[in-house]
Amino acid sequence: MAQLPSRGFDVQAFLEGRCADPGAWFGMHTLRGGGVFVRVFLPGATRVELTHHTGGACVAEMVLVDPAGLWEVELRGHIPFLHRFRVHGWTGEPLELEDAYRFGPVLGELDHWLHAEGNHFRLYKVMGAHPRERDGVMGTAFAVWAPHARRVSVVGDFNAWDGRRHILRRFGHSGVWELFVPHAGPGDLYKFEIMDAQGQVLPLKADPYAFRCEPAPGSASKVHGLGGFQWADGAWMADRWKANRREAPMSIYEMHLGSWRRHLDNTFLSYRELAEQLPAYLQEMGFTHVQFLPLSEHPYYGSWGYQPLGLFAPTGRYGTPEDFKCLVDALHRAGIGVLLDWVPAHFPEDGHGLGNFDGTALYEHADPRQGRHTDWGTLIYNYGRTEVQNLLIANALYWLEEFHLDGLRVDAVASMLYLDYSRKEGEWVPNRFGGRENLKPSPSSGA
Repeated sequence: MAQLPSRGFDVQAFLEGRCADPGAWFGMHTLRGGGVFVRVFLPGATRVELTHHTGGACVAEMVLVDPAGLWEVELRGHIPFLHRFRVHGWTGEPLELEDAYRFGPVLGELDHWLHAEGNHFRLYKVMGAHPRERDGVMGTAFAVWAPHARRVSVVGDFNAWDGRRHILRRFGHSGVWELFVPHAGPGDLYKFEIMDAQGQVLPLKADPYAFRCEPAPGSASKVHGLGGFQWADGAWMADRWKANRREAPMSIYEMHLGSWRRHLDNTFLSYRELAEQLPAYLQEMGFTHVQFLPLSEHPYYGSWGYQPLGLFAPTGRYGTPEDFKCLVDALHRAGIGVLLDWVPAHFPEDGHGLGNFDGTALYEHADPRQGRHTDWGTLIYNYGRTEVQNLLIANALYWLEEFHLDGLRVDAVASMLYLDYSRKEGEWVPNRFGGRENLKPSPSSGA
């Protein structure tokens, strides 16, 4: 096994998953005195060629410096250039592979600033996983908030679920980790592998901003882009303010999609099958609106959706996000408004969810007197944290804008308004005035 200068790189720390700044060590870097140095981790490769990004002839043979799959090459006299790798040994034919670390940041500085302020109301358009093209290369831009993590990686179908392959870059003090991963695309399953501040790798976490989720009992997120649906409800959208006027008559049909009707074999109707049957039924019964029980992805079906974890993902039990849009579109064309139960009051403790997300109480309150619903066995969002406020506001707007919904029915409002909700004396923390109202936190108080 050949050796090259380590240039301060701790190979063992990397192999143990303790590399927190991949951009400093991987990709192409300029050498002092001229030339470039390239490092890549490709486990299982038998030979790696460095080429120009357009392919073509080999520029240099890379050297295996650790049998785990760490490859390096030093090119004196070369100026930096756009590159890729030709990998041998993974398949019968050589595979052309892009270098994730040659691409620039995923989010702009304004995105990070607004997120920290809690004012990035379309945050779902930059956080999570977004398939896109960069410099002529198709891939997916990943971004996740984990401010107390020592390291964050994205793992999935595109990298054999190996947390050493795509370690995300951290952006300054924002706590956001991000990376554009070439070749990752729609349909790929993924999660985030997070190492906490003490060096412990947490259970793999689903993406808080995922647009699709793996069908239960799986819990991975699924890469899925926005858009791609041709709406035909323009007439409704232009005039829906008339149906929403305070003096307009309203008759609401509340329903759980999986319980309304089923096939003879007891399987669910799909969103598209509901689009064929539900509008006529509501018209015949004289309803002006339909209110769906929560549709955000939820691991426990018995909760009827009231314990959601995939806030941005319409449950896949009935189809894709586009299929749900088809249902909304059909209802609007039939003159029926669509409302949705929205659950910002709490979330379940499942290991792949938001709880203890980066090794700390990030989305929830650390104090169980403020952060846990004993009635439901769930965790309470920390509404005083600007980034958490931003998540929930962006989620509400996401359902209204991306799915053309006409309104949200907010669940469990009383539990959010009153600190002593369903709690005995001594089981809750008063606000800074000694009252039970849930006020915005002050520097001197947690309530």
